[in-house]
Amino acid sequence: MGDLVLKKVAIEYGEDIFSYKNEFIYNNESMDGTGFLRNTNSPQEYIQKSLLNETEEVDGRKVTSRQLLAIRKSDNHIVGMIQIRHFLNDYLLQYGGHIGYSVRKSEKNKGYAKEELRQALIYCKDRLHINRVLLTCDNDNFASQKTTLSQSGKKRK
Repeated sequence: MGDLVLKKVAIEYGEDIFSYKNEFIYNNESMDGTGFLRNTNSPQEYIQKSLLNETEEVDGRKVTSRQLLAIRKSDNHIVGMIQIRHFLNDYLLQYGGHIGYSVRKSEKNKGYAKEELRQALIYCKDRLHINRVLLTCDNDNFASQKTTLSQSGKKRK
């Protein structure tokens, strides 16, 4: 799927970021992989917190992370979001792992989650030198399980 690129959060996507947020709220869906999005009041606040979290603790979170937007190149539209955590704490070892991701409801079942994860795994290996990535999901989240397994993931017993 060559039509998808992961990009750092940026103000040029501000309106689309909040459209993404509103779509998740409207559909009462979990906003996995969006970092601080649920609790921010403006695109500027969200971007500022996301960029700050690449270098230091933000809102009591002690895990450095990179927030990325999954952009469809053909129309420059956000179809998903992904957060890559540079290391794990005790909580993330159980409930979050290295990567959290989501795809907006209107773009699901088009292969975007699989491509987001594929690119994120390359990022983890090439840029962060993390060769063994932990991904977690709820037992009843079969779509996420399928996505993880598609990228050579293993199911924990």
